[in-house]
Amino acid sequence: MALDWPGWGRSGKTEDEALTALAEYAQRYAKVVQDCRVGFDPALADTLDVVEQVNGNRTTEFGAPAMPVSADSKPVSQADAERTAVLIQACWDALDAMAARSAASLLKGPRGGGRDRDKMVDHVIGAEVAYARKIGVKHKQPSVDDKEAIAAMRGDILQLLGNRSDGGLLVEKGWPVAYTARRIAWHATDHAWEMEDRQP
Repeated sequence: MALDWPGWGRSGKTEDEALTALAEYAQRYAKVVQDCRVGFDPALADTLDVVEQVNGNRTTEFGAPAMPVSADSKPVSQADAERTAVLIQACWDALDAMAARSAASLLKGPRGGGRDRDKMVDHVIGAEVAYARKIGVKHKQPSVDDKEAIAAMRGDILQLLGNRSDGGLLVEKGWPVAYTARRIAWHATDHAWEMEDRQP
Protein backbone atom coordinates (compact mmCIF):
# COMPACT_ATOMS: atom_id res chain seq x y z
CA MET A 1 0.00 0.00 0.00
CA ALA A 2 1.51 3.31 -1.09
CA LEU A 3 1.01 5.82 1.73
CA ASP A 4 1.21 8.88 -0.51
CA TRP A 5 -1.01 7.53 -3.31
CA PRO A 6 -4.48 6.43 -2.15
CA GLY A 7 -5.79 3.75 -4.49
CA TRP A 8 -2.39 2.32 -5.38
CA GLY A 9 -2.25 -0.84 -3.34
CA ARG A 10 -1.83 -4.55 -3.96
CA SER A 11 -1.24 -7.63 -1.85
CA GLY A 12 0.83 -10.79 -1.92
CA LYS A 13 1.61 -13.82 0.21
CA THR A 14 5.06 -12.41 0.97
CA GLU A 15 6.53 -8.92 1.17
CA ASP A 16 8.39 -9.42 -2.11
CA GLU A 17 5.24 -10.64 -3.87
CA ALA A 18 3.27 -7.66 -2.56
CA LEU A 19 5.92 -5.19 -3.74
CA THR A 20 6.10 -6.87 -7.13
CA ALA A 21 2.33 -6.68 -7.51
CA LEU A 22 2.33 -3.02 -6.46
CA ALA A 23 4.98 -2.22 -9.05
CA GLU A 24 3.10 -4.10 -11.77
CA TYR A 25 0.01 -1.96 -11.13
CA ALA A 26 1.80 1.38 -11.39
CA GLN A 27 0.78 1.84 -15.03
CA ARG A 28 -2.83 1.01 -14.26
CA TYR A 29 -2.87 3.46 -11.37
CA ALA A 30 -1.33 6.12 -13.61
CA LYS A 31 -4.38 5.84 -15.87
CA VAL A 32 -6.69 6.33 -12.90
CA VAL A 33 -5.03 9.57 -11.79
CA GLN A 34 -3.85 10.90 -15.15
CA ASP A 35 -6.33 13.79 -15.19
CA CYS A 36 -5.61 14.85 -11.60
CA ARG A 37 -2.39 16.71 -12.36
CA VAL A 38 -0.75 15.34 -9.24
CA GLY A 39 2.47 14.25 -10.93
CA PHE A 40 2.23 10.50 -10.48
CA ASP A 41 5.09 8.81 -12.33
CA PRO A 42 4.92 5.01 -12.84
CA ALA A 43 8.71 5.02 -12.49
CA LEU A 44 8.12 5.42 -8.75
CA ALA A 45 7.62 1.66 -8.81
CA ASP A 46 11.32 1.26 -9.57
CA THR A 47 12.34 2.48 -6.11
CA LEU A 48 9.77 1.27 -3.59
CA ASP A 49 10.80 1.67 0.05
CA VAL A 50 9.16 -0.23 2.89
CA VAL A 51 8.66 2.35 5.65
CA GLU A 52 6.56 0.32 8.07
CA GLN A 53 5.22 -3.17 8.64
CA VAL A 54 2.17 -4.04 10.74
CA ASN A 55 0.60 -7.31 11.78
CA GLY A 56 -2.46 -8.21 9.75
CA ASN A 57 -5.72 -9.97 10.55
CA ARG A 58 -8.34 -12.04 8.74
CA THR A 59 -9.24 -9.10 6.53
CA THR A 60 -5.60 -8.71 5.52
CA GLU A 61 -5.60 -12.33 4.37
CA PHE A 62 -8.17 -11.33 1.73
CA GLY A 63 -5.81 -8.65 0.42
CA ALA A 64 -7.42 -5.62 2.08
CA PRO A 65 -5.33 -2.95 3.85
CA ALA A 66 -6.96 -3.75 7.16
CA MET A 67 -4.61 -2.02 9.59
CA PRO A 68 -3.65 1.64 10.07
CA VAL A 69 0.03 2.50 10.39
CA SER A 70 1.76 4.96 12.71
CA ALA A 71 1.92 7.62 9.97
CA ASP A 72 -1.88 7.73 10.00
CA SER A 73 -1.85 9.44 13.40
CA LYS A 74 0.17 12.40 12.12
CA PRO A 75 -1.52 15.74 11.32
CA VAL A 76 -2.74 16.19 7.74
CA SER A 77 -2.27 19.64 6.20
CA GLN A 78 -5.00 21.33 4.19
CA ALA A 79 -3.00 20.97 0.98
CA ASP A 80 -2.42 17.26 1.55
CA ALA A 81 -6.08 16.71 2.46
CA GLU A 82 -7.25 18.43 -0.73
CA ARG A 83 -4.81 16.36 -2.80
CA THR A 84 -6.11 13.19 -1.16
CA ALA A 85 -9.71 14.17 -1.93
CA VAL A 86 -8.80 14.62 -5.59
CA LEU A 87 -7.23 11.15 -5.70
CA ILE A 88 -10.20 9.50 -3.99
CA GLN A 89 -12.55 11.11 -6.48
CA ALA A 90 -10.38 9.82 -9.32
CA CYS A 91 -10.65 6.29 -7.92
CA TRP A 92 -14.43 6.60 -7.67
CA ASP A 93 -14.56 7.95 -11.21
CA ALA A 94 -12.52 4.98 -12.43
CA LEU A 95 -14.92 2.54 -10.80
CA ASP A 96 -18.00 4.35 -12.11
CA ALA A 97 -16.57 4.55 -15.63
CA MET A 98 -15.68 0.87 -15.65
CA ALA A 99 -19.15 -0.08 -14.37
CA ALA A 100 -20.76 2.05 -17.08
CA ARG A 101 -18.98 0.21 -19.87
CA SER A 102 -18.93 -3.22 -18.24
CA ALA A 103 -20.99 -6.24 -19.15
CA ALA A 104 -23.62 -7.03 -16.50
CA SER A 105 -22.40 -10.63 -16.20
CA LEU A 106 -18.69 -11.07 -15.56
CA LEU A 107 -16.43 -14.05 -16.03
CA LYS A 108 -16.16 -16.24 -12.96
CA GLY A 109 -12.95 -16.46 -10.98
CA PRO A 110 -10.59 -19.45 -10.96
CA ARG A 111 -12.83 -21.25 -8.46
CA GLY A 112 -16.08 -20.30 -10.15
CA GLY A 113 -16.87 -17.37 -7.85
CA GLY A 114 -17.00 -13.62 -8.06
CA ARG A 115 -19.72 -10.98 -8.08
CA ASP A 116 -21.34 -9.72 -11.26
CA ARG A 117 -21.22 -5.99 -12.03
CA ASP A 118 -24.22 -4.68 -10.10
CA LYS A 119 -23.53 -6.80 -7.05
CA MET A 120 -19.92 -5.63 -7.08
CA VAL A 121 -20.94 -1.97 -7.23
CA ASP A 122 -23.49 -2.57 -4.47
CA HIS A 123 -20.75 -4.20 -2.38
CA VAL A 124 -18.44 -1.19 -2.81
CA ILE A 125 -21.21 1.26 -1.90
CA GLY A 126 -22.12 -0.80 1.16
CA ALA A 127 -18.49 -0.85 2.27
CA GLU A 128 -18.28 2.92 1.84
CA VAL A 129 -21.30 3.34 4.11
CA ALA A 130 -19.46 1.32 6.78
CA TYR A 131 -16.14 3.10 6.21
CA ALA A 132 -17.82 6.51 6.42
CA ARG A 133 -19.19 5.68 9.86
CA LYS A 134 -15.61 5.23 11.04
CA ILE A 135 -15.14 8.98 10.57
CA GLY A 136 -18.58 10.03 11.75
CA VAL A 137 -20.36 10.26 8.38
CA LYS A 138 -23.70 8.44 8.54
CA HIS A 139 -25.79 7.53 5.51
CA LYS A 140 -28.18 4.73 4.69
CA GLN A 141 -26.92 2.54 1.89
CA PRO A 142 -28.06 3.92 -1.47
CA SER A 143 -29.18 1.58 -4.22
CA VAL A 144 -26.78 1.19 -7.12
CA ASP A 145 -28.99 3.29 -9.39
CA ASP A 146 -29.55 6.15 -6.92
CA LYS A 147 -26.83 8.41 -8.28
CA GLU A 148 -28.01 11.38 -6.24
CA ALA A 149 -27.79 9.54 -2.92
CA ILE A 150 -24.40 8.05 -3.80
CA ALA A 151 -23.08 11.48 -4.73
CA ALA A 152 -24.42 12.95 -1.48
CA MET A 153 -22.70 10.30 0.62
CA ARG A 154 -19.43 10.61 -1.23
CA GLY A 155 -19.64 14.38 -1.04
CA ASP A 156 -19.94 14.22 2.74
CA ILE A 157 -16.98 11.83 2.90
CA LEU A 158 -14.84 14.16 0.80
CA GLN A 159 -15.97 17.19 2.78
CA LEU A 160 -14.35 15.60 5.82
CA LEU A 161 -11.34 13.88 4.22
CA GLY A 162 -10.61 16.97 2.14
CA ASN A 163 -9.95 19.14 5.18
CA ARG A 164 -6.95 19.23 7.47
CA SER A 165 -6.82 16.94 10.47
CA ASP A 166 -4.81 16.68 13.66
CA GLY A 167 -4.52 12.94 13.06
CA GLY A 168 -6.78 11.97 15.92
CA LEU A 169 -9.85 9.77 15.71
CA LEU A 170 -13.08 11.59 14.92
CA VAL A 171 -15.31 9.00 16.57
CA GLU A 172 -14.71 6.47 19.32
CA LYS A 173 -13.31 3.22 17.90
CA GLY A 174 -13.12 4.90 14.50
CA TRP A 175 -10.34 5.17 11.94
CA PRO A 176 -7.73 7.87 11.30
CA VAL A 177 -8.70 9.98 8.31
CA ALA A 178 -5.53 9.11 6.37
CA TYR A 179 -6.21 5.40 6.72
CA THR A 180 -9.88 5.86 5.83
CA ALA A 181 -8.88 7.67 2.64
CA ARG A 182 -6.54 4.86 1.59
CA ARG A 183 -9.08 2.16 2.41
CA ILE A 184 -11.84 3.85 0.40
CA ALA A 185 -9.60 4.57 -2.58
CA TRP A 186 -8.08 1.09 -2.56
CA HIS A 187 -11.50 -0.56 -2.52
CA ALA A 188 -12.69 1.45 -5.50
CA THR A 189 -9.64 0.74 -7.67
CA ASP A 190 -9.42 -2.89 -6.58
CA HIS A 191 -12.92 -3.58 -7.84
CA ALA A 192 -12.57 -1.39 -10.92
CA TRP A 193 -9.57 -3.46 -11.96
CA GLU A 194 -11.30 -6.72 -11.05
CA MET A 195 -14.28 -5.72 -13.16
CA GLU A 196 -11.99 -4.87 -16.05
CA ASP A 197 -10.12 -8.17 -15.80
CA ARG A 198 -13.30 -10.22 -15.71
CA GLN A 199 -14.96 -8.85 -18.82
CA PRO A 200 -16.41 -11.66 -20.98
